[in-house]
Amino acid sequence: MTKYRGFIGTYTKKSSKGVYEIELDTEKENLTVKGVAAESKSPTYVNMDAEQEYLYTVAPGGIASYRIGDSLSAIAHVNERDGSPCHVSVSPDGEFAASATYLDGTIALFKRDKETGKVTEQLSLIQHEGGGPHERQDAAHAHFSGFTPDGKYLVTVDLGTDEIISYTYQSGELKQAGVFNAEPGAGPRHLTFHPDKPLAYVMTELSNEVLVLAYDSSTGAFRQLQAIPAIPGDFTENSQGSAIHMSSDGRFVYAGNRGHNSIAVYSAEDNGELTHIEYAETEGNWPRDFVLDPSEAYIVAANQESDSLVLLKRDKESGRLTKTGVKVEVPEPVCVKFLSKS
Repeated sequence: MTKYRGFIGTYTKKSSKGVYEIELDTEKENLTVKGVAAESKSPTYVNMDAEQEYLYTVAPGGIASYRIGDSLSAIAHVNERDGSPCHVSVSPDGEFAASATYLDGTIALFKRDKETGKVTEQLSLIQHEGGGPHERQDAAHAHFSGFTPDGKYLVTVDLGTDEIISYTYQSGELKQAGVFNAEPGAGPRHLTFHPDKPLAYVMTELSNEVLVLAYDSSTGAFRQLQAIPAIPGDFTENSQGSAIHMSSDGRFVYAGNRGHNSIAVYSAEDNGELTHIEYAETEGNWPRDFVLDPSEAYIVAANQESDSLVLLKRDKESGRLTKTGVKVEVPEPVCVKFLSKS
């Protein structure tokens, strides 16, 4: 298979209409924008269920559900309160969905109907409390809510309180299990798990670092093993950490930098610790997120402020990224997800 279908979440502050569809042709090394897949107000973050039959987006007041067919079909919109979340995910067993809302620092757990794919109701809501020393840490700002690969916990990352909090959720109620405190002012933003080992990698937005954490599945607790810079030490202009992803073989970690406009590339040692390899330019402004395509031979970076998607070629043995010269226009792109099946 050489053609992969993808969906892009965007802001709709300017000309964007909602979720866009793209196609990556790895044989021709080409990226094509297919157009608007679903009109919606700032569906910035998108995600799918494990079977990739349904797409979920953040939406005003909650989560919007779509059936993936020849086109996207809207099937549900849970609107529980004011404001929109910034992150959405689905539990490994497909029974639940979760969201994180930056503005009010809340985490919500929703019921998902496995038969219809609909996210149907909000089951539990947690209000984070606290702040930090940075001017942007005036209050809690939940930025990520993802399920652990073993399905035991919902892990939340709060930029405002410098906390990574684990919750049990299987009863339909969020119950705190463990709390990890990052260095004050770090501003943790996003997290990804190692595919095979009890390890997690966290991108900090304010201190521009990658944290390597040991994960204890028996308690949901995290313990820091390493903190490594994500931008050069002599870079003094504004830069904010964005997304973080790991290759499926567990050998390389990629971390996005908005401002420095790069993706930091690291190799992962056997103990999980990272060694910096390079900074790869994203050829645009403000790379808010990026994704490894299903073949993992490419990375697509979403440059929010320059309204572009850029295709970078990935060497699977060295982890390094090189320019392809392929750039397409998409208004205010934030998050890209690919279907791994045809």
